[in-house]
Amino acid sequence: MLKDQDRIFTNLYGMHDRTLQGAKKRGHWDGTAKLIKKGRDWIIDEMKASGLRGRGGAGFPTGLKWSFMPKESDGRPSYLVVNADESEPGTCKDREIMRHDPHTLIEGCLIASFAMQAHACYIYIRGEYIREKEALQAAIDEAYAAGLVGKNACKSGWDFDIYLHHGAGAYICGEETALLESLEGKKGMPRMKPPFPAGAGLYGCPTTVNNVESIAVVPTILRRGGSWFSSMGRPNNAGTKLFAISGHVNTPCVVEEEMSISFEELIDKHCGGIRGGWGNLKAVIPGGSSVPCVRGEDMKDATMDFDYLRNELGSGLGTAAVIVMDDSVDIIKAIWRLSKFYKHESCGQCTPCREGTGWMMRVMDRLVRGDAEVEEIDMLFDVTKQVEGHTICALGDAAAWPIQGLIKNFRDEIEDRIKHKRGPIAAE
Repeated sequence: MLKDQDRIFTNLYGMHDRTLQGAKKRGHWDGTAKLIKKGRDWIIDEMKASGLRGRGGAGFPTGLKWSFMPKESDGRPSYLVVNADESEPGTCKDREIMRHDPHTLIEGCLIASFAMQAHACYIYIRGEYIREKEALQAAIDEAYAAGLVGKNACKSGWDFDIYLHHGAGAYICGEETALLESLEGKKGMPRMKPPFPAGAGLYGCPTTVNNVESIAVVPTILRRGGSWFSSMGRPNNAGTKLFAISGHVNTPCVVEEEMSISFEELIDKHCGGIRGGWGNLKAVIPGGSSVPCVRGEDMKDATMDFDYLRNELGSGLGTAAVIVMDDSVDIIKAIWRLSKFYKHESCGQCTPCREGTGWMMRVMDRLVRGDAEVEEIDMLFDVTKQVEGHTICALGDAAAWPIQGLIKNFRDEIEDRIKHKRGPIAAE
């Protein structure tokens, strides 16, 4: 359980002043120049020591990612790009940072950009986030006016500019290379890798793309030390984490908690329990719509971190967007709705994804109604395996995994529906 003094986001619910004055009162922008003057190697080493893993879903070690940036410039500028295109169904954590605690992000952008020798940072914000954009832009304007960013930012001797770029509401632009394409004014379509962004990213220059939460926690980690952050959670799953819990709990919420908290404690302490009690829990999607769902009884004792969910339950922490479903849910229809979303959002660049997402959705459509053969369940699973891992970006995987989770965990329900639709003839 996270102690109050260990919270990084002190204004997650907008109860306090979100302006620069309020942020400073809560300890932000405190000695930022001192942190910068300790040098890029110190910053990157502390980030590595903290054990912070990317909060955008993949969980790649943040300090390691930063260290891929070139130490010496070859004449090209370097860039930091912040991925604020929070479009994963169920995920709503980054919007709370931008809406209520925007200065954590701006200060993080400055320090992270310095560590990567980037004089410019672009924040790519989701098209639907209108109020969040306004709050963030107001905070950026305040930071410029106070001399915290711009020429000689924070009197550190480092020149730094920060730009806010509004997307147009495409889910695919949350994929880092599609985001870079969109930022350059092209169609949001993922690039082939390599080259990775650290070698050739935005405008062909060295670039690091990080999630909002990954960047916003940086200043606090550096002030309090990497070892403080790594002391929370389990090894390899360190620190605090924003969990966004939605669905059939009594009080849905976004909450900052310690990594590796148990699912039961997370729900009972912050969400007032499952609607209708624990016996009413049917399924949980623990990390945003792209990770496989887990049966309720398997989830109760789960540890909420990257490794446990992947290794023990065959799912994932993703963005920690916990979608809770009780027994009132038609689980087949819920997963069909996700497959419809992925079909709609596929950019169409790769054949397995372009054709497979529509194919999977149409079979799911028949399974919802029960108008299918029992043999089609295995065929559908086989098709998910032909999509998964055969596309340029992870959207193919994201479309396949919810269906795989459904078939692995709720196959009996699919078969019952098909048999029920057939009626007495099927029973003979």
